[in-house]
Amino acid sequence: MAKNILITGACGGIGRALCQAFVNAGDHVYAQDREAAQLNALVEQLGIEKCTAVLADITNAEQLKQALHLAVAKHGEVHVLVANAGAAQALTLQSTTEDSWKQDMDLNLNGTFHSVEAVRPAMQAAGKGNIVIIGSVNGMTSFGHPAYSVAKAGLISYTKALAMEFGRFGIRANMVCPGTVKTQAWQARVDKNPQVFEDLKKWYPLRDFATPEDIADAVMFLASDAARVITGVVLPVDGGLMAGNQVFARELTQEEI
Repeated sequence: MAKNILITGACGGIGRALCQAFVNAGDHVYAQDREAAQLNALVEQLGIEKCTAVLADITNAEQLKQALHLAVAKHGEVHVLVANAGAAQALTLQSTTEDSWKQDMDLNLNGTFHSVEAVRPAMQAAGKGNIVIIGSVNGMTSFGHPAYSVAKAGLISYTKALAMEFGRFGIRANMVCPGTVKTQAWQARVDKNPQVFEDLKKWYPLRDFATPEDIADAVMFLASDAARVITGVVLPVDGGLMAGNQVFARELTQEEI
């Protein structure tokens, strides 16, 4: 049975892959983004019969609710939320300002809360619903972008709270934590160092990185009935990065690992 899927940050690399995956599965996508031109192009690409634009800034709770209300009035309530929107500002604590800290919290942490609250009451009333939050391995340890990482760490606790408190209403909540994903967001680093991906491979046990489609596959599973009793899970999709530090282990043991 087709479902209505709200995907935030739909115009980003992972967002586009998510939209395509759900459309391919026969679902109707509510694609949220704050960039009108990109959003309209995405909807046109996917087909207006399969995708509806939700033009809003998720840092503005009321604006998001109003934009979503228009979509819901036409196609029905949201069955699955994929809270994907996110971005990072300062690379280090030394370069973090009050403004950049606030921006990271507003988008990554507060924006996700606003997205959930825009759909949770209807899910609760229906007695079922599915929330998948896109986190990051940055929320599990320190890899730079500290304010972004703090926000993503907060989302881990938030995901578990959602799962615990709203499970009795048939609402599941899980998180997918990507590691390095080859998207346009990496372009500035590639410009700085064209070998950046090759340099990073030694830290990944699989010697490979996730694609946006890999992230979408994990989300599709958690959003499906195949995961019907899975909730409160934080799932790294990271080529083994969080399994352990192979480089450190090799130097510590003086053995080939």
